[in-house]
Amino acid sequence: MFGKMFDIVGKLETAKKNVEAAKKRLDNVLIDAEAGNGLVKVTVTGNRAVKSLSIADEALQDKEMLEDYLILALNKALGEAGKMQEAELKKAATDALPNIPGLDGLL
Repeated sequence: MFGKMFDIVGKLETAKKNVEAAKKRLDNVLIDAEAGNGLVKVTVTGNRAVKSLSIADEALQDKEMLEDYLILALNKALGEAGKMQEAELKKAATDALPNIPGLDGLL
């Protein structure tokens, strides 16, 4: 009984290390998105941190349009980053915890 419990604790520790490593990797993954046919470009990391933002001069003429393009570009990039992050963290956790009953529905 205690052997299984220690095995599970070991797997949890491995899963935690795997998740931390995945988070570090995601800091180096860059995701680009644009809106308005390239008038606004944004780059975010896999951990959803904005790394760069580029606005073409033409977009500066119309404040409302610029705001819309910023929202669109950021939502695209952050949405992709969120999907990527979720998949990477789930994989990191489940690789270390493959045979624990009931865990499938949680991850």
